[in-house]
Amino acid sequence: MKKNVIKLSFSFLALSYFSLTFGQVDKSVLNWYNGKGAGMQTEKAYKKLKNKPTTTVIVAVIDSGIDIEHQDLEGKIWVNAKEIPGNGIDDDKNGYIDDIHGWNFLGNPSGQNQNDACLEKTRIYKKLRNKYDDIEASEVKSTDIAEYELFIKVKKEVREEKDQYDQILQQMDQLPMILSVIPGMVETVIGKKEYTLKDLENWKPSDEQNMQIKQMAIAMKTGELSLDVINEQKAQLQSMLEYNLNVEFNDREFIGDDPYDFNDTKYGNNDVEGPDALHGTHVGGIIGAIRGNNLGGDGVATDIKLMSLRAVPNGDEQDKDIALAIRYAVDNGAMIINMSFGKGYSPNQKEVYEAFQYADSKGVLLVHAAGNDAANVDINDNYPTSMYSFQTEKLDHFLTIGASTRFPKEKLAADFSNYGQTKVDVFAPGHDIYNSVPQSEYKKLNGTSMAAPMVAGVAAMLKSYFPKLSMLEIKEIMLKTATSYKGSKQILPGSSDLTDFAKLSVTGSVINVYAAVKSCMTLEASK
Repeated sequence: MKKNVIKLSFSFLALSYFSLTFGQVDKSVLNWYNGKGAGMQTEKAYKKLKNKPTTTVIVAVIDSGIDIEHQDLEGKIWVNAKEIPGNGIDDDKNGYIDDIHGWNFLGNPSGQNQNDACLEKTRIYKKLRNKYDDIEASEVKSTDIAEYELFIKVKKEVREEKDQYDQILQQMDQLPMILSVIPGMVETVIGKKEYTLKDLENWKPSDEQNMQIKQMAIAMKTGELSLDVINEQKAQLQSMLEYNLNVEFNDREFIGDDPYDFNDTKYGNNDVEGPDALHGTHVGGIIGAIRGNNLGGDGVATDIKLMSLRAVPNGDEQDKDIALAIRYAVDNGAMIINMSFGKGYSPNQKEVYEAFQYADSKGVLLVHAAGNDAANVDINDNYPTSMYSFQTEKLDHFLTIGASTRFPKEKLAADFSNYGQTKVDVFAPGHDIYNSVPQSEYKKLNGTSMAAPMVAGVAAMLKSYFPKLSMLEIKEIMLKTATSYKGSKQILPGSSDLTDFAKLSVTGSVINVYAAVKSCMTLEASK
């Protein structure tokens, strides 16, 4: 699922909602991720690489789709030179007709596209309800106990989540009234009608209620909380109830395949943008938006081509779509695959893992977002994963990325980011990231979805400048040269507790492009 969870909590209103946008960008966040401090030192790295030649690297983006006509992605979109556009023939005989820029696994040959989808737990509930809804636990066959327990678990989760969002929608109806009285409450306390953001930041409330008023006032002043934002969140919550958590919704209606039959591959179309490419376009821009043109944020890599593989809907992705997209990417020349998606259940784990093994055997780097539940993925399921229960060892070419911020003192790990001392490899910027969205526009987004393409972009940049290095060597260099924050006390995502940053990932570090470039130069010289 491609949305990010943001939580606000107040004594008179508690709400948890999905959000992707946060008002207008300001100069303090523009390209921060490429700079110094908590950034990746990308600009410094490019100075080190001045006049060094490059080779083009193909990066596959498995996501919601990419606006291939975006002004900041001009010249950055992969073109399948073996395919003749629009002739209705599979010229390169790869199984996909007119796949000029990639493939859309969420459509049909007639051009219809699926946008909304169920969560995986909703699909499981729907699939098993006729078998188990009307029987008691004592009636279940011993061979079906595990399946029955899964059914009970997902049924409970779906129903509880629906109830939760129904309540939140009712609470959100109160927000416009609350927003209208906040300015007057602030004026009463601080004695200024025309107060500034600095005035709010300098205000030191002495009680919990005024602290919550301050939080809301700051959110209103920065544009993070407004009537437009509220309406957007309400629409997203309504969509979750109507589609994501609705067991009656057929999320393969237009596609028409059997999502559990991995031999049923004759589906999809070549519309690689689809109806909602915001997420994928932002991811693609982070990897390779044109640098230095003063349009939005700069991409990390320069000499790249983005292959768009539309497989992530507004809901949970299907395992089959992901497995086929990975194989497509590998077979069509991608050296790096960005995967900014994830879910709590995966019915076809082995098929996805086999696709990962295929990519691994071909030396293709898989970069996966850790997820946005502020959870420890060492103990909480989040799929796909670097280590399935049936695996004996990790794949060589797989990275899981947590999201870092531009605030290295105690708030380096984004408050929404998943973490894990064994299953998350490294952190990268994923907070306040301003980059491309459809229709040649730009927005600031948060999420590990933004952190993963930072690393995919770094890997592509390094491979472009150092083509003789293998992706495994590049992966190891990125991890080895990342800036260590071991010993640094940071707020644990999802809590107010402090923890050693070393406990949040394998490396306890944040990606550093400049250090990686220096290491690549040394290794290249030794070959």
